Amino acid sequence: MKKLVNDFLDRYFHDEESIILMLLLTFGLGVLLLFGGVLAPLITAIIIAYLMQGLVEILLRRGLSSRIAFILVYAVFIGVFLSMLLFLLPSAWNQLRRLMNELPNLISQWQASLLLLPENYPNLVSEQQIREFINGVQGELGGYGQSVLEYSLASIPSIISWVVFIVLVPILVYFVMKDKSDLINWAGNFLPRNRPLMNRIWLEMDQQISNYMRGKVLEIFIVGSVSYLMFVILGINYALLLSVLVGLSVIVPYIGATVVTIPVAAVAYVQWGIGSEFYTALVAYGVLQLVDGNVLVPVIFSEAVNLHPVAIIAAVLVFGGIWGLAGVFFAIPLATLVKAIINAWPNKIHPGAESEAEEGGAR
Repeated sequence: MKKLVNDFLDRYFHDEESIILMLLLTFGLGVLLLFGGVLAPLITAIIIAYLMQGLVEILLRRGLSSRIAFILVYAVFIGVFLSMLLFLLPSAWNQLRRLMNELPNLISQWQASLLLLPENYPNLVSEQQIREFINGVQGELGGYGQSVLEYSLASIPSIISWVVFIVLVPILVYFVMKDKSDLINWAGNFLPRNRPLMNRIWLEMDQQISNYMRGKVLEIFIVGSVSYLMFVILGINYALLLSVLVGLSVIVPYIGATVVTIPVAAVAYVQWGIGSEFYTALVAYGVLQLVDGNVLVPVIFSEAVNLHPVAIIAAVLVFGGIWGLAGVFFAIPLATLVKAIINAWPNKIHPGAESEAEEGGAR
């Protein structure tokens, strides 16, 4: 056993940079787990500044000075931030509140529709089964309502935290973008001067994650905007709220689009019943998802994140369970980080093992 442990340490931790990197990763993970909530404004500002850097580089290549490029990009960020804060979020919240107020009527209509099933399909379901199902759902909804009430009574501190978050993020984004070089040099003082392993990991990360995160933000905007126009043209209720859900659904590949189909179909069914309008809404939503998956994603993501679907779903489950919605959004970048570390990690092959491998290949 001791020999196995020594061989493992000698193979993967034979140089000091790998040991330092492991200590840094452990320290960083510990800080995120212990102080992630407190440092959320700073972490968010760093991520936004990193995303905005792509626009800055485009303007620099067009011949603009770094100062002018910084001012223009920061102005774009402030415009988008204020638009979401003053228009999108209040409008979506108003529609959500209206939906909650109308929820009893919607449930009554849904129950009436379900009670018609035994008459139309007597061989499949009975009236007793439908009533038992309705009673079970009502009990679950009552439990959720009690949870929402308890959460609303205990959410005043979180509201204050959100106000602080909204005020701090634009300020921190300004300083992170403005003093990027100084901050990078300061952070580099804590790293080894000769760091080829860290440089290899950073190059792979920067090539894939920058493309993924900027592309994902653009995909959310395009899919959300197109779905809003589509829902408005179809005349479906709660168009803005549903379009926000559809836009956010692209964060989670393979799962998000399937999950959001449920509220879209439910609202369409309660509004129109089973008919041409209902089928038109579902077909339009399905076409949007097909265009997103087969046209928009290949165009936006010029450098695909080479991860197996099982790895993506596992990353969503693990990081979503740790950090909630933020973990779901950053699941693929974090999985890419893990993959980059594994690919770049030094692997010392002993001479005896190398010769055995060559003999096996010759045979």
